[in-house]
Amino acid sequence: MEKIPSFKAYDIRGKVPSELNTELAYKVGRTYANYLKAKKVVIGYDVRKSSIDIANALADGLTDAGADVINLELCGTEMIYFGTPFLNADGGIMITASHNPPEYNGLKFVKKGSLPMGYDSDLHILEGEILNDKLGEKAAQKGTVSVKDIMVPFINHLSKFYDASKIKPYKVVVNAGNGCVGPALDKLEKLLPIEMEKVHHEPDSNFPNGVPNPLLPENRQSSIDAIKESGADLGVAWDGDYDRCFFFDEKGNFIEGYYIVGLLAKSILKKNPGEKIVHDPRLTWNTIETVENEGGVAVESISGHAYIKQKMREVNAIYGGEMSAHHYFRDNHYSDSGLIPFLLVLELMSVENEKFSELVEKMIAKYPCSGEINSKIANPVEKVEQIREKYKDGKQDEVDGISVEYPDWRFNVRLSNTEPLIRLNVESRGDEKLLKEKTEELLNFIRE
Repeated sequence: MEKIPSFKAYDIRGKVPSELNTELAYKVGRTYANYLKAKKVVIGYDVRKSSIDIANALADGLTDAGADVINLELCGTEMIYFGTPFLNADGGIMITASHNPPEYNGLKFVKKGSLPMGYDSDLHILEGEILNDKLGEKAAQKGTVSVKDIMVPFINHLSKFYDASKIKPYKVVVNAGNGCVGPALDKLEKLLPIEMEKVHHEPDSNFPNGVPNPLLPENRQSSIDAIKESGADLGVAWDGDYDRCFFFDEKGNFIEGYYIVGLLAKSILKKNPGEKIVHDPRLTWNTIETVENEGGVAVESISGHAYIKQKMREVNAIYGGEMSAHHYFRDNHYSDSGLIPFLLVLELMSVENEKFSELVEKMIAKYPCSGEINSKIANPVEKVEQIREKYKDGKQDEVDGISVEYPDWRFNVRLSNTEPLIRLNVESRGDEKLLKEKTEELLNFIRE
């Protein structure tokens, strides 16, 4: 079947203008509004150079189909998740390529109530209509475009997740990476007793300090340096559209997202005992133990935002966390947020009266992990079959890829949605040496 290369599993994303341009954005707007029979659509965009042109073309397509457009202008993805229900819109579209290089851009979609929209459920239909040049009818009356600033109600909405009066006057390095989070942090700063040490704070489409992706080790140094120079109690860095945040302890160590899932589960269950927590299958032991110790119920789901949100709705979970630094909250329309985790961690440090390193080091020592390691190989599907056979003496589960469990260690391998990659995660029960041995053994087998 013919495909448009920028249509991905969860969104539209590609290089501008070869894979994503104003012409495609217009067509997406037309088909989206007609497909959803939308009368009102919220849009917003990140800091990229191409974002405003794409937003204007998208709005043109939406209004030609008869929808009224509310443009939030420069904002984070979670403001679209909040703004769509808040403004009683029939859908929301965020123009962002998140952590991709500057020449990329993209579109993330939700339906009414911020229900996710992915390739499996809806985007393939839009793609088919565009490929067949069936954009739907132009409306007899073109819709309107209005600009709205919802920063204040958005920041007020965040306040139901934490208690500012419990937070201690910490010094915190906040690294916006020249993405979109700076303006939101400026508003939060007035409500929090903390002192913010701001790094790469101003939104800048040139990304003079590198693309805002704290998963790249070379992009962490500015946060680490600022923590050491200022003597901060915590460091937090965001990606470009701030739906993900990444943590550093007071010594400047980058903390794997896996342990943050456990911390947030602990924080939430302290206030809401007995609730369900959804997690992905890549690394699990720490999360399951933490949830059970705090009186909650751990529920496993396939990785990926559409699956996690669906599972959370199915089981009425209060929180869902992925080791990839996506954190989802029931009271946030089951959507991910990069600001709520930051606020919950500040509160947990204060309530537990522990340094951030003390909160995470116990977890890391008990369940050391490899972090996700990608291997690009020619025949990933065949290789996964070989792994299944080689490790058949372990307890296997296929919720997502293959997870294999032994008494003292476990691993998960899964295929990438978009590239010929195998993604590997390994963890052990407190045994660094075993973790290292098994990670090397698996990598050698995968790459041989």
